[in-house]
Amino acid sequence: MKITIRDVPPRNAWALEQAGVHPLLARLFAARGIAQADQLDDSLALLLQPTTLHGAQAAARLLADTLAAGGRICVVADYDCDGATACAVALRGLKLLGARPGTLSYVVPDRAIHGYGLTPAIVDLAREHRPDVLVTVDNGIASLEGVLHARAAGMKVLVTDHHLPALVNDSITLPAADVIVNPNQPDCGFESKCIAGVGVMFYVLLALRAELRERGAFAADAQPRLDTLLDLVALGTVADVVKLDANNRRLVAQGLKRIRSGRMQPGVRALFSAAGRDPSRAVSFDFGFALGPRINAAGRLEQMTLGIECLLTDDEERARELALQLDAINRERREVEAGMREQAEAMVEMLMPEGEPPAAVAIFDPEFHEGVVGIVASRLKDRLHRPTFVFALGRDGLLKGSGRSIPGFHLRDALDLVSKRHPQLLRKFGGHAMAAGATLAEEDFDLFEQAFDAVAREWLDAATLTRTLATDGPLDAQWFAPPVVQALEAAVWGPSFDPPLFCDTVDVVSQRLVGERHLKLTLRHNGQLREGIWFGRSEPLPGRARVAYRLSLDEFNGQQRLQMVIEGVADS
Repeated sequence: MKITIRDVPPRNAWALEQAGVHPLLARLFAARGIAQADQLDDSLALLLQPTTLHGAQAAARLLADTLAAGGRICVVADYDCDGATACAVALRGLKLLGARPGTLSYVVPDRAIHGYGLTPAIVDLAREHRPDVLVTVDNGIASLEGVLHARAAGMKVLVTDHHLPALVNDSITLPAADVIVNPNQPDCGFESKCIAGVGVMFYVLLALRAELRERGAFAADAQPRLDTLLDLVALGTVADVVKLDANNRRLVAQGLKRIRSGRMQPGVRALFSAAGRDPSRAVSFDFGFALGPRINAAGRLEQMTLGIECLLTDDEERARELALQLDAINRERREVEAGMREQAEAMVEMLMPEGEPPAAVAIFDPEFHEGVVGIVASRLKDRLHRPTFVFALGRDGLLKGSGRSIPGFHLRDALDLVSKRHPQLLRKFGGHAMAAGATLAEEDFDLFEQAFDAVAREWLDAATLTRTLATDGPLDAQWFAPPVVQALEAAVWGPSFDPPLFCDTVDVVSQRLVGERHLKLTLRHNGQLREGIWFGRSEPLPGRARVAYRLSLDEFNGQQRLQMVIEGVADS
């Protein structure tokens, strides 16, 4: 591993300090491209306008006409946290904006039965609700067959999505929907190309509210408050690990403010309780590592209906029951994942007799669970720093794989090249640079493994295969204080606005394994003893090491302990 230090433009850091930003935060923000304090303004007034999102106004007209006619609307959800929150935002928002009782419904695919997106099978499931309009959330942009199937059945289709369109013969091909709202479709000038699916649906509701206001449905000073949905928008945005550009940071910041002040959906409050987190001190970390996994677990091991129902109910007791069910499923998911991960790591060891992993990793075992392959692929990718695919046997007898990649290796493009070289190999594939999925026959796994590794050998060099950890450099002893850590945690961090990570050379005073998998440390840093921990690390550290770490507050029996959470150690 190579540890680097981010550049900090001194003028920008100075300007932020002069504007009243905490000196440490000023340095961190400047290193992430913030040049002046008004870029940190997270007010709703600064959100990008819905009028710049191509298709949003057409979607508003379609939905307004449907509401006026008392038409039925069925939301087609997805089985991850972004899809679940987008579904809840759609249904709650449409109800706020005047949908009549009994006209709203939703369906969500079972990943093992229906596949991904608006498949013909999901359309047939939705037809049981007799909808006039199908609204996809967090899916649909690549559902060419499903959209045609829905329209042939007499339904109008509104696609809201944020994924990349399908490529047919190397050309972008859009589904034949009545309306498409997706910032990544051609000719869309919306600046936030990385908005999550839940964010796209929220923007459609903003456009719908404006359309209804123009039609005289309500006065400007008495319009429904869509900001009540921002806790859900924030949760889905962070859980989907999209880049946190300025617009996404504002959406997340506003959601966090609502939650900290006690204004949230009953299901969100119940999920905080089930996770043992205090919503009055909510941080973006809670969405990604506490609430999000509990909702995602339902889609991995059960059906996402549980997660969506938890976010939809207004009954506090019902929300509590559902959150506890989700918590139990998540515990089961962790057990399944732990077993799969142990087995997968043993398989990987067999692939690296010289101690060096291959350029790319692909593994399969008949006992693997389809719902957890993505998590295991991510864990292996983090450990090996190699593009990784993990496959499980689907109910249809085909292998269903989920892949994760490293910077410099575009996973979807790699699959595209594999498909071109071996036209009959991949039954289906899709995704983006860092994550993708693929379906193939069990007897073709060895060929896929060889073809995937061949592309990796061609594309990857020594520099790409060396894991680089970008840090914010050394941390002065004065900043090792609970109020400083709380200030750091309160800011909105995420992809492209990475959370603070520092690096220093420390002496390792003592180290021991806890829970069989974590390294508990006592470190001497700048002459002072510090507590430290490295989660998921069992190998001991040398007596003196240059480590990358973040600061964390550990609370036990009412006492706060500051600890260094180690994320990496530089190669000697």
